[in-house]
Amino acid sequence: MQTNLDRLLTMVDSLHLAEGRTDTDVSFFSLVRRNQPTSMMPGVLTPSFCMILQGTKKLHLGQDIIYYGVGDYLVSLFDIPVSGQVVGATHDSPYIGLRIELTAQEIALVMAEAAIHVKPPNRMLGTGAYVGKSDEHLQLLFIRLLELRGKPEAEIRFLATLIKREMIFRLLTGDFGHLFVQRVFMDQQNEGIGKAIEWIKRNFNRPFTIEEVAKSSNMSVSGLHHKFKAVTTMAPLQFQKQLRLQEARRLMLNGSANATVAALEVGYDSPAQFSREYRRHFGLPPLQDIKSLHNMPVPEAFEIS
Repeated sequence: MQTNLDRLLTMVDSLHLAEGRTDTDVSFFSLVRRNQPTSMMPGVLTPSFCMILQGTKKLHLGQDIIYYGVGDYLVSLFDIPVSGQVVGATHDSPYIGLRIELTAQEIALVMAEAAIHVKPPNRMLGTGAYVGKSDEHLQLLFIRLLELRGKPEAEIRFLATLIKREMIFRLLTGDFGHLFVQRVFMDQQNEGIGKAIEWIKRNFNRPFTIEEVAKSSNMSVSGLHHKFKAVTTMAPLQFQKQLRLQEARRLMLNGSANATVAALEVGYDSPAQFSREYRRHFGLPPLQDIKSLHNMPVPEAFEIS
């Protein structure tokens, strides 16, 4: 008997995906194909729900190393700098990942309308990303999304929204509902890591102190340090540094800036310091790194799904 995962794989095979990321007619839904293992790539997880349909991935999240494969899913609740790579893929059996973009507002709306009561996190916060195992309900929802291919735009927009809301419902009522819901509680509180993360994202390209970040989220400095590291696995200023380096790499990759300009754009006063920190993070000096990426037959990129 064909399982939902088998059916999904057959449906995706019929799409003849190109290497890399493929967007769909559903604005929040995309697919990733990799025909061979990739190198370890630093990147930023954004709020999303991603399921592996075929292959295996390895993720470095703080001090933790996580392997996940067929039928497993990764949920990210915040923007979190991580490193990841595809470790299980061949041309005949490529890595296939499915990705759904999420927002805290969508989660809160489903909670309210479905009257879902999940105990809010107490003193111990969970990391803002986790891996779980999909069930038949979640797999069937991906099938329903893929079945929208070729339908009229109005039908896609309406039905896809309903499917996404059911996905959120399933995640809220599943085994990891207490982790999934912590983003909502943090955003609803006047004090919270969600506010601190958003503040740093808006101000990462200028110097700031830890006291400024704490004040922006109505937290003490010690409370900010403790809770921020619990959720993101790193300190606030380390988080800022990784956002700076990721943005500088993006600017150089798309050709809009050279290394010196990119360094200044993201807030570095010293190109030499930028080069040192870039090499420490990505493994090569800026120009060599960008050249090596451009010279790849199929450019590698950090893939969230």
